[in-house]
Amino acid sequence: MTEKREVPIKIALDEFRVVGYKLIDAIADFYDTIHERPVTTGETPTQIQAVLGTASLPEQGRPASELISTATDLLFNHSLLNGHPKFFGYITSSPAPIGALADLLAAAVNPNVGANILSPMATAIEKQTVKWLAELIGVSSSYGGILVSGGNMANLTAFLTARTAKASSDIKVGGLVNMPGEMVFYCSKATHTWIDKAAVLFGHGSNAVRWIPTDATNRMDTAILARTIEEDSKKGKIPFLVIGNAGDVSTGVVDNLNEIAAVCKAHNLWFHIDGAYGAPAAVIPEYKNLFDGMQEADSIALDPHKWLYAPLEAGCTLVKNPQYSIDTYSAHPVYYNFEASTDEPTLNYYEYGFQNSRGFRALKVWLALQQVGRSGYIRMITEDIKLSQFLFSEAQRHPELEAVTQNLSVTTFRYVPAEYAQAEKRNDTYLNALNEKLLNELQRGGKVFLSNAIIANKYCLRACIVNFRTSKQDILEAIDVIIAEGARIHKLIQEAVIVI
Repeated sequence: MTEKREVPIKIALDEFRVVGYKLIDAIADFYDTIHERPVTTGETPTQIQAVLGTASLPEQGRPASELISTATDLLFNHSLLNGHPKFFGYITSSPAPIGALADLLAAAVNPNVGANILSPMATAIEKQTVKWLAELIGVSSSYGGILVSGGNMANLTAFLTARTAKASSDIKVGGLVNMPGEMVFYCSKATHTWIDKAAVLFGHGSNAVRWIPTDATNRMDTAILARTIEEDSKKGKIPFLVIGNAGDVSTGVVDNLNEIAAVCKAHNLWFHIDGAYGAPAAVIPEYKNLFDGMQEADSIALDPHKWLYAPLEAGCTLVKNPQYSIDTYSAHPVYYNFEASTDEPTLNYYEYGFQNSRGFRALKVWLALQQVGRSGYIRMITEDIKLSQFLFSEAQRHPELEAVTQNLSVTTFRYVPAEYAQAEKRNDTYLNALNEKLLNELQRGGKVFLSNAIIANKYCLRACIVNFRTSKQDILEAIDVIIAEGARIHKLIQEAVIVI
């Protein structure tokens, strides 16, 4: 009989059951009462630190039951709750309960999904998840891909794949310095900041980014795109990549993907789509035409932790020809013994992205895709869009709100005091400052959480609804909060009690 090792990190079987059941009960109650809680406590970092304490590393351990109880209290009562029905900020969804259970299960087995031999079932599940994600958004199921942490990593992973595919074959040895010209790439001014990171971190420099203007609808101007590519080619530059947006982060606009695809094809450039937020809306039949051209993309980024309601972290890079991913990321040091021991091809995910050791992100996405199904996602995403449209229509009707834009599930609007609604009295400088102050107060107040967008030099409140808990009643109550808080701040400014 093997002697069991006694270690301080072990939890006895009976205690594990008691602690685990108690935690699950607490989470269930948390889900059931989340609408009764504030979206955020608005506590400052100093206040949070006071709650947490400043003790040194403990010399002796404490019982797991005490620690889990303490951690539960800290997180439930001192967090911003992006699962709250009145959380409309940025693009973080209300997390699916099955995803929380999936993360617990994944952590229990703890597969390293970097190599098939280390994670045979997890690797197969991730492969199937990638296939299903491709099918969900309407592109070929033959796209390969990998689950990553989020939108930044999904896009950065695709960026380097594009560069490998379009550069000369010796770039991995000689680097950019030995290329016959400067490699440049193209995106609209509405593109997420990940592109700035790519330019700097991968050695191109920010001057290599070609920021293409947008038209009146905030879509990339493809005529200017084509002209800029031609001008760069004549100057000896090496154009290699164009990024199209499938739901830009500020307004939710989808570029004309068909036109961008045609430009890329004409100039032999890699066509990448940043669909981190918006790509899942392609599953809705009525919106399919909006995403025409996505099937032409060489790579696509999408985030299940945005509009597929997965808990953080869950991003995905899809690549039409997965061999380009392997060409970019594969390495074979002598201490790797991950090759197939049979005649069957082996999928090793370390060859598809930056990480070697990888957690099992795919499980929560895989389970949710089965629990919800295509029809379920069509229903929920459609409802989110309709709620956004409802908010926009209510802003249009309200005398103290100015509706600005509405695309997919993103609505932007402003608070405008009644006396400023008249054109001759409008003061946009004041309204911008007022709405910025209003947003900051709302974010601290805990009743509703929004973010901001700058549109045509207007500082706007921005509501992005990717939240299966949100209802029309939440929208109406949020408007009441916005109006009341806006009026309060405006009054204090007019009385010179506060300065903006």
